[in-house]
Amino acid sequence: MTRTSYLEEPRPTALSPHAVALAGLVKTYGTGPARTTVLDGVSLTFPHRSFTAVMGPSGSGKSTLLQCAAGLDRPDSGSVTIDGIELTALDEVALTRLRRDRLGFVFQSYNLMPTLTVRQNVTLPGELAGRRVDAGRVVELLTRLGLAAHLDDRPANLSGGQQQRVSIARALLNDPAVIFADEPTGALDSRAGAEVLALLREAVDTGGRTVVMVTHDPIAAAVADAVVFFADGQVADFLYRPTAETVAARMAALGGVR
Repeated sequence: MTRTSYLEEPRPTALSPHAVALAGLVKTYGTGPARTTVLDGVSLTFPHRSFTAVMGPSGSGKSTLLQCAAGLDRPDSGSVTIDGIELTALDEVALTRLRRDRLGFVFQSYNLMPTLTVRQNVTLPGELAGRRVDAGRVVELLTRLGLAAHLDDRPANLSGGQQQRVSIARALLNDPAVIFADEPTGALDSRAGAEVLALLREAVDTGGRTVVMVTHDPIAAAVADAVVFFADGQVADFLYRPTAETVAARMAALGGVR
């Protein structure tokens, strides 16, 4: 079954074309009797300047959706379009370049190099790509994220919340069109998690980014403009203008957060 986008409801900030458009995504794993359909004909669109949370029980397909939408995995069929570019038509070299230049990633594990300083961790992807990195912009960005005193510290000397802010700085440095976040507050305490969510919210409201975030936390989801719920590889429900209470109630109806 193919579901149309939950964000077709008129929204004053929505622009056309959509930042991300998924059409008829199918993804399976295994063969024969062990074959499992993880995405079953999923179609969604995410407008520019929107913040969407993706939720669902364990095994519902939400993380696979994010992986396919971000070009980190390829669907068996269907299409993924980001900023008007169809990812499924790109070879691996072009796909890597698009991820590097147009997308930002924030994960539960911060993915920082322990032997590098904060500043070096932020600039590393650009340097590996052979791009000139604006050192002044790096300092400005880290200062804005409250890390001015930690430019030359290594990750081990930072709290979890500070490390996640470094990963957000790295994601923002190249002005990505879309930021994909997979459980970005999952390893943080409530205060640090709230700070990270506020930064992602700011990236949408002030920076004009589009954020797609997988989360299990109703409080985190309440920061988004809308929530899409997954169950059994399909879109099960939508929720606009979420609150923690309404998100928790919808998740309970789907079998709970696991």
